[in-house]
Amino acid sequence: MRVRVIAVGERMPRWVDAVFSDYTRRLPAGLGVTLTEIPLATRGRAGSGERAADLEARRLLGTLRAEEYVVVLDERGRELRSRELAQWLQQRMHDGRDLAFVIGGPDGLAAEVSARADFTWSLSQLTLPHALVRVLLAEQLYRAQSLLAGHPYHRE
Repeated sequence: MRVRVIAVGERMPRWVDAVFSDYTRRLPAGLGVTLTEIPLATRGRAGSGERAADLEARRLLGTLRAEEYVVVLDERGRELRSRELAQWLQQRMHDGRDLAFVIGGPDGLAAEVSARADFTWSLSQLTLPHALVRVLLAEQLYRAQSLLAGHPYHRE
């Protein structure tokens, strides 16, 4: 199963790239993660955030493949405990469809992108910076895979 993280924004701080790479490198080959960065649309005067999110939506939707299971990360989504995430990931692996995790930009995701989602996942009810979401997503995928492999990475 291939996993793609499709995220709005380029040129992240070095620490974001380093941590994301570290966690995704640790994943087994059968769960290889790639990152696709979507350019941040220009923002400026009042009201431009909505237009920017619409442009980003077109770019995001253009990268998604019809056969992918699309997961949108949004604070209004369903929260999962670590063991629940591991079970969810195991189900996805058995389904055999590739996964695409979508991370929006500073103005969030347009309704068309959310409508394309097979699942909406919340890492937190807090609004998080999209750079931090990349890091948290990579770590949580690593944690879920570690649980599935029987490693004592998770403490209960």
